[in-house]
Amino acid sequence: MSTTSPVAPTTARTDGKLQTLAAVGKVLAMLFAFLVGVRAFGDGFHMLGSGTLDSFFRATENPFVGLMVGILATTLVQSSSVTTSMVVGMVAAPENPLPVVNAIPMIMGSNIGTTVTNTLVALAHMGETKEFRRAFAVATCHDFFNFITVAILLPLEIATGFLGTISARLAGSLAGLGGLKFDSPIKTAMKAGSDQLTTVAEALFSSASAQGTALAIMSAVLIIGSLLMLVKTLRKWLGHTAGEKIERALGGRGITAMIVGIAVTVMVQSSSVTTSLLIPFAAAGVLTLRQAFPVTLGANIGTTVTALAASLAVSGENAAAGCTIAIVHLLFNVIGVAIIYPIPAIREIPLRMAERLADVAAHSKPRAFAYVGSVFYGAPALVAVFLR
Repeated sequence: MSTTSPVAPTTARTDGKLQTLAAVGKVLAMLFAFLVGVRAFGDGFHMLGSGTLDSFFRATENPFVGLMVGILATTLVQSSSVTTSMVVGMVAAPENPLPVVNAIPMIMGSNIGTTVTNTLVALAHMGETKEFRRAFAVATCHDFFNFITVAILLPLEIATGFLGTISARLAGSLAGLGGLKFDSPIKTAMKAGSDQLTTVAEALFSSASAQGTALAIMSAVLIIGSLLMLVKTLRKWLGHTAGEKIERALGGRGITAMIVGIAVTVMVQSSSVTTSLLIPFAAAGVLTLRQAFPVTLGANIGTTVTALAASLAVSGENAAAGCTIAIVHLLFNVIGVAIIYPIPAIREIPLRMAERLADVAAHSKPRAFAYVGSVFYGAPALVAVFLR
């Protein structure tokens, strides 16, 4: 007579716990590497000198150029988290920092640029017209929400500077509470990591400008690599569960779906991952455009956590400016949702625009490619060149 051994289930549970601990360890290590990269990036710009930075500042003094720089940079690296984190590093640089007023349009542009990822995912469904129409509509509702928000808030910011003013006051309040000014072991560890990169740059080159360039490149690679590894690890660890939670939540109230979008994006540190998860469900007809839309808006808000985290990695007299631009990113998305989502008639505008574009794209596949190529790559590059 045989009996069932409890060893196997116990071993399985132990293996599961070990795998979870290993995943948590990897996530923490990559987060630390990301924060070290942000700090080192600002140090690299400090070493570059004013001459190199002045050229960059002149290129972004025009707010529309700054907007296009933000779009193009984000589409090239496929991550608004990378762009906004780098902007935080430049704004908080110890010397010759990027002015906050120049950085704000870049942050808005990064919001537009990040939508290219799920739009490219939608193109994978071009083989089936009905699936492609549904997928492309869900992908581009993200585009149109950001287009409309920028069209409303950028002119207001240029005229009044309200985003920068409110964000600076909030950053000042946080600093007054001590949230931005304390010597923690984490910051000490980040400084040690940044110093190690600086040592490598100094060993490779003799001139300060070459050292600054090398440090900026190394830190950018560290930022991008750590974020990509982080997204890959979290998607493998949580992606299937996250997808199921999103699917269950979308049939309920919009605010619930929005919270799901925020939570999943915070977990995976990428709005592109969250919104891309929606595309297969939409193509299969499991999700409707109106169910997916609030999740997309939640993802827009959730992605601001990365820049907020990056602002905690900087110190010195410009640390408050880094926090300011991170708060600008948050307020931009929250205000955009507050303007567009609560009123049904306004909420329908980006949805109907997405549906019409999806109809055009479904009937003419080359136009879908033309839309992606011109909006996310061609137009930003041309505007940046000619307006500069």
